[in-house]
Amino acid sequence: MIRILVADDHLVVREGVKQILSGLDDMVVEDEAENGKETIEKVVRGNCDIVLLDISMPGRSGLEILEEILSLKPKLPVLILSMHPEEQYAVRALRAGASGYLTKASAAHELIGAIRKVSRGGKYVTASLAEKLAMEIDTKADKQRHEKLSNREYQVMLMLASGKTVGEIAVELCLSVKTVSTYRTRIMEKMAMKKNAELTFYAMSNHLLGS
Repeated sequence: MIRILVADDHLVVREGVKQILSGLDDMVVEDEAENGKETIEKVVRGNCDIVLLDISMPGRSGLEILEEILSLKPKLPVLILSMHPEEQYAVRALRAGASGYLTKASAAHELIGAIRKVSRGGKYVTASLAEKLAMEIDTKADKQRHEKLSNREYQVMLMLASGKTVGEIAVELCLSVKTVSTYRTRIMEKMAMKKNAELTFYAMSNHLLGS
């Protein structure tokens, strides 16, 4: 029996996962978590065999939570289940140690197979993601400017590019306005830009904002 911890701040998503997996005799949702702190506590205390982790959690980002999970239990498979398209976070997630990346749009028909695969020690990647990973390890491939950003800076960059204000981002990420402003300054320096509009154009040109 594969015991699963579902970490997502939306109840409807957690209930949806349980519905998809209901009736299966080889896996069960053992526990749930709705934020990073709760996720880490249940990973430490529990006996789950796999973690389904959302990228967009309140406060700490899913990538930060992923890194902490793997620092505590390096062999525990973590499958990212995200609303964000592969272009935004998949390569970063796998680089950080995730066992796979699955979008919520495709989850219903792919989730069961993905869980079985990563629980056996495999990696779950789509054909398009495999191509992106191949380019990632191509030493001749030019690195894009957003790849200079840390995971948190990258998250803030996408939010700025989507039109959110510093204040809105601060509320959503449970950070101070000053902290978000500092991130914005670093992002602009690393990407050699001055205005949010430049971030938006860059993100759209590189298909980072999704459809």
